[in-house]
Order: sequence, then C-alpha cells, then structure tokens
Amino acid sequence: MTETKREVERKYESDDDGLPDLTGVAGVAAVLDKGVTELDATYYDTADARLSAASLTLRRRTGGSDAGWHLKFPVAPGVRDEIRAPLSDTLPRALAGLVRSRVRDAGLAPVVRLRSARDVRELLDAQGRLLAEVSADAVRADRLTGDGGSARWTEIEVELADGGDPDFLDEVEKRLRAAGVRPSGSASKLARALAETEPRRKEDGKPGRKPRADGKRAAGRTASGAAATAGDHVLAYLRTQRDAIVALDPAVRRELPDSVHGMRVATRRMRSAFRSYAKVLDRAVTDPVGEELKWLAGELGVDRDQEVLTDRLTAALDALPRPLVVGPVRNRLRTWARAGGNGSRRRLIAVLDDARYLTLLDTLDRLVDEPPLLPAAAGTPEKVLAKAVRKDFAQVAALVEEALAQPPGTGRDLALHEARKKAKRTRYCAETAAPALDGPAADLVRHMKSLQGLLGDHQDSVMARQALRDLAARAHAAGESAFTYGLLHGREERRAELAEAALPQAWERIGAAAAV
Repeated sequence: MTETKREVERKYESDDDGLPDLTGVAGVAAVLDKGVTELDATYYDTADARLSAASLTLRRRTGGSDAGWHLKFPVAPGVRDEIRAPLSDTLPRALAGLVRSRVRDAGLAPVVRLRSARDVRELLDAQGRLLAEVSADAVRADRLTGDGGSARWTEIEVELADGGDPDFLDEVEKRLRAAGVRPSGSASKLARALAETEPRRKEDGKPGRKPRADGKRAAGRTASGAAATAGDHVLAYLRTQRDAIVALDPAVRRELPDSVHGMRVATRRMRSAFRSYAKVLDRAVTDPVGEELKWLAGELGVDRDQEVLTDRLTAALDALPRPLVVGPVRNRLRTWARAGGNGSRRRLIAVLDDARYLTLLDTLDRLVDEPPLLPAAAGTPEKVLAKAVRKDFAQVAALVEEALAQPPGTGRDLALHEARKKAKRTRYCAETAAPALDGPAADLVRHMKSLQGLLGDHQDSVMARQALRDLAARAHAAGESAFTYGLLHGREERRAELAEAALPQAWERIGAAAAV
C-alpha cells in the first residue's frame, strides 16, 4: 500500500547553525518548537546512477513520523511527488514497478547514507493552522560505494503545509535572507551528498565530473560543435520520444491524467519518424521496432477509444433538454460503456512489467545510441528533412483532394480518415524538421494540427453514429424507445456535415504552408 504526498519546499544554507527567529514572518501568529528528530536514510540507485540521472530519489528511512520507503518524482522546481510505502527490509513491489522503466534488469544497491538531526519549527496562523514546517538539518553523508568519503553540512528546509499558498514561501524567504540565509546550491540532499562524497581524482584531488545526463547540446550543433546533420535532427527527435516513453511509465502506473495518451503519442511519433525519414534510417532495422511500438500503442489504447467515445456520447446526452431523453438512455449508455471496456489497470501494469516491453525499451536505447544511419543522414537538414516533409505533405494533399472529390457517404468517410492519419504523420515529420527549417516547418505543424482536429472530429462523429445505431438496436430489441438515439444520431450527422463543409476553405489556407 502506498500514499502520495505533494512536497512544495525550498532549501537554504547558512554559515550559522540553527534557525533564525521566524516570528516576524508575515501571516505567522505562532512558532511552535517541535524538538529534534534523528533521521537515518539510505539511498538506492543502480551502479550507473540511472535514478540520479533522471532526478529521482529512492530511499529507506527510519526515524520521524514518516519512516518507510520514499520515492520522489520531480514535478516542477521546488515541487516533488513523494510516493511512500511502509517500512520493510526489501523494496516494496509497488515502488519497484515505478522505477522499472529506468532500472530494468539492473540491480539497486545502497549508494549513500544520510543521517540528520532535524530541528523542527511549525509556523501557525492566528487560527492555529499549519502554514509551513521549517527545519534545520545537521547532515552527515557517507558514500557506500567505491572509495567515496564523507561530508557534513547544515541545511534549512521550508516545506509548505498541504494545500497552502505557495506565495507564503516568499514571505519566509524574505525573513531568512534578512538573517543571512541563502538558497541552497543543490536541488536535494542526495545531490549534494553525491557531489561532496564522490571519489577524488588522483591527479588533482578534486571530485570527478560526469558528462550531462540529459545529453543536451546547443540547437543545430553536435557535441563537437559541428553543424548538425539531417541524421542529428532525426535522432534528437527520436531520443525525445524514447525519453517520453520511459518517463511516462511511472505516470501510467500511477494513473495520472493524460499519461496513457502521452505515452501512446510518443510511440506514434517514433513510428512516424521511422517511415517519414526512411532515407535517413535503415528500415530493415526500424520496421521491426515500429511493429513493437505498434503493439505497445495497441495495449495502451485498450479501453481508451471506448472511453473517448463514451465521453462524447455522454456530453451530447447532457446537452439535450430533459423532455428529449426518452427511456433509460443513461443506464443503457453506462451498461454499453462497461461492456465495451475489456481492459483493466491490472492488465496494463502486467504489460509494463512484461519482458517484451522491457526488451523494447532496451531496443530503443540501442537504436538511438547506435543508429542504423544511411548515407542521407550526413546530408544538410535543409535538403534532406525538407524533402521528407514535402513528400509527406504531397501525400496528405492527394488524400484530401480524393476525399473532397467523393460524394458524402462511406467512401468519403474512409478517405477523410486516411487523410487524418497522414496529416498526423506529416505533423510529426514537420516537428522533427522544425528546429532546422524554422518558420515554414513550424507553420506546417500548426496547419497539420488544425487539419487533424477538423478531420478527427469528423471521424469521431462516424464512430459515434455507429455506436448510436448499435444502442438504438439494443433499445428497440428490449422494447425501449429509440427516439433519443435517433436524435443524437442526427446531431452527429450535422456535426460531420459542418466539418466536411469547412474542409475546402481550411484546405485552401493550408496549401500556403506547403512551401517548405
């Protein structure tokens, strides 16, 4: 069993021990001395520091009111989500799952031990409500691997109370700065401990330095400073999508909003890049990877399309005046939605724990680290990437023109759906090229997104009408009125007609973006 706590905090350092007087902070009516607590935490990571590179911290801590296992995820500067599990001798299964996309088959081992004497003050308002907790931590850090050493320091930490106003932290900071306290140069105790206990280089006695974990470099330049090639831009895009899949894994496990959708989109972007830039990357290598990404997207999509369709039908039903809702329409819609959803969270977690998925992650790592580049990869982005974008756009244009030439009906619906899928691929192709081609590619991204939205609403209407026909048939067979389903069907037909009517003018505007 785990619980999640959102931490909003700031860290400071001072040349003096202890805490300054905080009674003068605006809004504080009382400062409550909670005494000193002894904390003992052991931090875990892989031998190659995969968690640290991702700014994740995993620890087992005794002492204090929240003894147990803690896994922290960065949310924003000064904001982290802490996932807590009860104290045990081994890493709880739930937390192991949340780091699996990073750790995979590598072992986790103790890397640093932090022992802190925490002197705590609670800041209360006039009603006795907690505003924030301020602590002075006297820390001793000991590296548990290699020939690392030890370090000591004192750190002041201000943590906002649950549901508190973040602006209150500014008031506390004013008081701390006035007392000579300064913001900490480290994002966390672990980061400082790793830096200060790192094994020393023999030649100069200074801590060794590691290259940036994120692999970032100046736009349009390689690590050596040379102008980026077409291959460099494609690989940068692929790395971004690989990183998104890995980073979203724990969010999917935690059922955070839009996490499944985001992970699914990352798989689609990678597959699209493989196809659009077939002159840059060898498809003999990327096609099998694309099939595995398609499998993952399918697993992520179980229930997703049904949920989207249910939301659309529910919203349409809610918009009807009550007299037009005839019969047990809402109950039937709920029953239909439950019957159509054949997936579950448990099933999805099993997919993310499966060897096939973990092998895919390893394959993506190898692909971006040892890419199967073709000769065109060495070409200039202005030539190679622009050619790929123009080719994709030409295919979209052909599909749109084909759809517009057909009369309304099933044939046009299918053609518009194909145009939508190609518009999405062209959008992703232009996203890849945008850093190199600047304005024209960025404009095309916006236009393709607009076209995708228009055609997407049309396709959603097609799917909604199919569902409404099914619901109406079931209602009729049960002796219920099918009036409301027919009414909703008619409204969906009208939405599709409006989308089709808007398409020629929209397409005329988009044509100007083809000059990439």
